[in-house]
Amino acid sequence: MELLVATAIGALTAAGIYMILRLRTFPVIIGTSLLSYAVNVFLFASGRLSVNAPPVLRDGLDVYADPLPQALVLTAIVISFGMTAVAVMVALGSYLSADDDMVNDPETHPSGAEPAEPAKRGRGAA
Repeated sequence: MELLVATAIGALTAAGIYMILRLRTFPVIIGTSLLSYAVNVFLFASGRLSVNAPPVLRDGLDVYADPLPQALVLTAIVISFGMTAVAVMVALGSYLSADDDMVNDPETHPSGAEPAEPAKRGRGAA
């Protein structure tokens, strides 16, 4: 079980870092979401993985799951959802204002070529 959780954390972290290094806005947002999932699984696993154990200590039971990591993960899920919504709105505003969703500086393209002029929007555009 520990190997499976460690592998899942590693895979989510690797995929998140790979997606963050992309040059488009949407993969960067997906990468930050994957990294937040990896951190959530890590926090949840830090409370010891116990099967069929209640999160609250009862009379006569010696085995229980730690409720603190569960509360931390629940809080982290809510915060990451809100921050993802903010990042999507900022990226959408950036895309609508520049007609491009590249993350890097538009003056320096990887190919060394000059960037194309953005398409004109509105009624007066020809």
